[in-house]
Amino acid sequence: MTATKLVLLEGGPDDLPQVWSLPPGRCTEPIKIPRRNAYEHFEFAHTHRVLHGETMRVYRWVAALDPHVASGRIVGAVEDHWTVGRVAGLAGVSVRTLHHYDEIGLVRPSARTAAGYRAYSAGDVERLREVLAYRRLGFGLREVAALVGDPSVDAVAHLRRLRGLLLERRDRADAMVTAIDTELEARAKGLRVTPEEQLEMLGSRLYDAIGNAYTATRRTDPRIAAQIWDALGDAQTVLNVGAGTGSYEPADRDVTAVEPSAVMREQRPAGAAPCVAAAAERLPFEDQSFDVAMAVSTVHHWGDPMAGLREMRRVARRAVVLTFDTDEPGWQDRFWLTRDYLPEFTTVLAEFPSLAGMADAIGARAEPVPIPCDCTDGLFEAYWRRPEAYLQDHVRRAMSVWTRVGPEAEQRAVRSLSDDLPSGRWAHRNSDLADLDTADLGLRLLIS
Repeated sequence: MTATKLVLLEGGPDDLPQVWSLPPGRCTEPIKIPRRNAYEHFEFAHTHRVLHGETMRVYRWVAALDPHVASGRIVGAVEDHWTVGRVAGLAGVSVRTLHHYDEIGLVRPSARTAAGYRAYSAGDVERLREVLAYRRLGFGLREVAALVGDPSVDAVAHLRRLRGLLLERRDRADAMVTAIDTELEARAKGLRVTPEEQLEMLGSRLYDAIGNAYTATRRTDPRIAAQIWDALGDAQTVLNVGAGTGSYEPADRDVTAVEPSAVMREQRPAGAAPCVAAAAERLPFEDQSFDVAMAVSTVHHWGDPMAGLREMRRVARRAVVLTFDTDEPGWQDRFWLTRDYLPEFTTVLAEFPSLAGMADAIGARAEPVPIPCDCTDGLFEAYWRRPEAYLQDHVRRAMSVWTRVGPEAEQRAVRSLSDDLPSGRWAHRNSDLADLDTADLGLRLLIS
């Protein structure tokens, strides 16, 4: 019997397509293929195809964990269950995220296939839907666990609660749009809008309502910019991935920006580089289209950071990435804010790739990026010597960390810090910072 060839065209971890020659009788579903990870496997995706005159079967790659991590009963057939890869694709999250949710007990698949792989039932998918909905509303993992773990609340009650939260957010946003339209109309008529009227019109909940205070505090810091631009070398064509509002884009190069968020694209200033609506994981450019691809404080927002980094190297000859180091032992204690007030920060980065892994993905070396004590870019660590800034709502709204840890953790941290500043406790604990001009708080520049 002639061996059948298998072609993998969907979801593989490496460059596609991939082709293996299989022994006779091995083309059953699902099928295991020896790989670097013994627990990787493939599921049948499509009917036979003919490629270059040979019979091919198209399979989809699914990453499965060691069976000792999985939980639940064994199912012989999976018609009423879904694999981890299928669920990840439907939900728009990474397989690694689902692995993490299983490990922390947030969403545990209730069954396994005969081969030992996770299988999600309809009930498991329903719980995942609730988890992801609360996460996208800004709740931290601990808060989500408490919400979905409440035995007194059923699926209908969760849907009603989520609907109420979304309506509240929509109402606040609608109110802000109305307020802004009113001010625009007044200005178009040549009427003077006083500061008092502006505050009455917009109110103190401006940033709660629209959630995009980015341009208020996030701007290019010249010292950080100098380090990034130096790393670009003599590159003339630059792709800025996850470009946001355009900070750190060099004015003396031919820059093309990529940004998936319409809100961010709308905030780009007049004269900024042309911006394409696309995601890092699927860059709409030919191979080697640019001298260098850059990404500044954006990788942690990507659905699949490693895929995005590989895409950067595909479309550019080099890559420069400003990111965060979680490899160093005790990294959680580098910054007083996360050490003393916001331990939930570690949960935010629980699924973040290692610095070594990111560097390896783009063939890069890493160098530290010190943060000046008067940093003009309001990133999360910017105010390390100006703690009172973290008490200001508009400052926090420009930092995604606060949204991701959730309102309860944010309010607790702000309350504790506001107590410690006038009492002198903060100054006593951080007296070593007073004479520092810069601080190494984990920012790293990857340069390939």
